[in-house]
Amino acid sequence: MITTIFAIISALIHILFFTLESVVFTKKLGRTIFRMTEEQAQANRLFAFNQGFYNLFLALGIFASISLEKEALLIFCLSSMFLAGIVLVFSSKELWRGTVIQSIPPLIALLTLIF
Repeated sequence: MITTIFAIISALIHILFFTLESVVFTKKLGRTIFRMTEEQAQANRLFAFNQGFYNLFLALGIFASISLEKEALLIFCLSSMFLAGIVLVFSSKELWRGTVIQSIPPLIALLTLIF
């Protein structure tokens, strides 16, 4: 049960990332969250749009694995979410908060699944 709860939290966080990156990235809210000027947001718009869909697809993978009871898919999606957060912090130490938000729920879900 704890695994499922944290898997769902992980999926919901990634749906939020999808929304931020693919829907509101160039709007004032998105620029404020990502600390970018309008020009920077426009220059990175397509990259963020694509990245947002990666996050959405991982979230959908979590929901599919739960509904289909496919543990291997759940492990893959949770591991991908966790490792993407690790890559984020190694890319820029300033983004440690994003790593915590992105990585801790899937890590908890993975650990409860394993143990």
